[in-house]
Amino acid sequence: MKRYLYAALGLLAPILVWAGCFTLPPTQAPIYVNQFGYTTTGQKVAVLVDPQTGYNASVSYTPAATIQVRRRTDHANVFSAAPVAWNGGAEHTQSGDKAWWFDFSSVTTPGVYYLYDTLSSARSDVFTISNTVYTPILREAVRMLYYQRAGLAKGSPYIASKWADSAAFLGTGQDTEARSVTDQGNAGTAKDLRGGWFDAGDYNKYTVFAAYALQDLLLAYVQYPSIWTDDYNIPESGNGIPDVLDEAKWELDWLLKMQTATGDNSVLSKVAVTDTHGTSPPSSDTAARYWGAASTASTACSAGVFALGAIAFGLAGQTSYASTLETAAVNAWTWAQANPSVGYANTGFTNVNPEPSVNGRALCQLQAAAFLYGRTSGSTYKTYFEANYTSLAAVGNTYWFGFPPDVYGQQAVLYYSNLPGVTGSVKTAIQNSKTTGIGGSEFYAAVTGATDAYRAYMKDADYGNAGNNGGFGNNRIKAEIGNLFLEQIRYGLDTANATNYKNSAANYLHYLLGVNPNGIVYLSNMYALGATRSANEIWHSWFNDGTDWDNALTSTKGPPPGFLTGGANAGFTGTGLPTPPAGSQPKQKAYADFNTGSPQNSWEFTEPGIYYQAAFIHLLAHFVANP
Repeated sequence: MKRYLYAALGLLAPILVWAGCFTLPPTQAPIYVNQFGYTTTGQKVAVLVDPQTGYNASVSYTPAATIQVRRRTDHANVFSAAPVAWNGGAEHTQSGDKAWWFDFSSVTTPGVYYLYDTLSSARSDVFTISNTVYTPILREAVRMLYYQRAGLAKGSPYIASKWADSAAFLGTGQDTEARSVTDQGNAGTAKDLRGGWFDAGDYNKYTVFAAYALQDLLLAYVQYPSIWTDDYNIPESGNGIPDVLDEAKWELDWLLKMQTATGDNSVLSKVAVTDTHGTSPPSSDTAARYWGAASTASTACSAGVFALGAIAFGLAGQTSYASTLETAAVNAWTWAQANPSVGYANTGFTNVNPEPSVNGRALCQLQAAAFLYGRTSGSTYKTYFEANYTSLAAVGNTYWFGFPPDVYGQQAVLYYSNLPGVTGSVKTAIQNSKTTGIGGSEFYAAVTGATDAYRAYMKDADYGNAGNNGGFGNNRIKAEIGNLFLEQIRYGLDTANATNYKNSAANYLHYLLGVNPNGIVYLSNMYALGATRSANEIWHSWFNDGTDWDNALTSTKGPPPGFLTGGANAGFTGTGLPTPPAGSQPKQKAYADFNTGSPQNSWEFTEPGIYYQAAFIHLLAHFVANP
């Protein structure tokens, strides 16, 4: 047996220093825990691994017969037990690892701990047990959206000076006077479309994608209203409105501009440069920006989040703004119903076309009907919804899953099913379908069958096929599968198994926060919040390769904290990649901490996105609200 000094992705794990006389054992083993920690009564299972296949196959580790939980302050052993071999000691194909599970759920006393191997004298990362352990993580995840704001100067006191930047895209020919991409020489097409969030690592703004992000974010507020505070240190903090809604309002206000700009209540599809460039920092980018025409999908999806926004802001007592959003929703719905087949071709742009499939367009209409009925109780929306809800694949064949755009339709039909006045048979059909679906081989059956050594199962194909984003963004799917489990609790379905659903969802959260074959927190630069190994590089035009913000550990500034990266991607298309992800890696190891451009295409692994972020926020919110 070799003692294993952990060097995930080529970086030696830092040895934490405690303000006391007790020093930590210096050697770490591949004993993977949530690097931030666990709630007091939550299930706590570490994954101990002996890599067999992939970039770290030379590592050898066999755990001791007994693993200890030690208190950080004095190294006292507070719990001991035997680790249990996963699947009788077989190699887990998706990770290339042999694994053992160590359950220490019985440790419930708040404090700081680590796991200790009595044979090798090696330890895990340090972690916290507390019912507020995820609160600062949620705050930082929401603050990511502040960094993504377009048209706003960012600086003190809201961020450290190293991330300060002047307002971007307010110059000549940019967002305050963006022209039609198909009539670029015509000044008469100029529209004021300032505001909104950068979509992802690029600075473009896409209506349908914005609606996806807003739906998760607004549902996180509607479902857990008590956890949101007004002190996230953004410009609106202290205004009496929870800061998560202030962030949502920044994006909703931009969507309202995208509707007003058309003059007929449709909603424009995008605002972007014509190509794929982006300069660092954003304020240095002087390229002209253009708008793309409205479509049925962009208008219907906007109608849905306008209505959901009205529900959320109404719940928060912001009646005037809620009314504004309701009016916008009704008007957008009316246009989309009158123009049900207007597509968007993306002519004039070489960057992403946000137009969903015909099925996605129909789901936008269904979402709009669900949330408009929730806001207004109007019979028009009920009639439409109940005539069309079975077109959602999940309802029709009981296969529920975490891919866009279907996941957003699924969220909408579940929301609708719990509203007053819904036809009983419709409610029953939706909720029975959901419970049947979650019991399938990819979900609850995978949990009961211990299918995944890392306890967060996703089928093979999903590590290389994430819907609208081609082959990347799989951490978003991890988060949405966690949300699929939580919806059983959110909607009171199969209550006898509520604890199992919660534990299952928590495992997807733990995967994102360290319990994965790379032993990494998939959020950027989270060291100040307790991470031992965090994503150091993200593919983002601002924080790109070679800039001052390139790497959290080696660059003069590094990227800000809290950006969720895309995650492992076995379906990558780049060439000349480092190892990993090159070198025939197991699917869960097909990830590297890098941010170079073409031909390596690091955006297929480390690019963030507002919709990834919102899915993670929605998942994490449950465990802040229900520790």
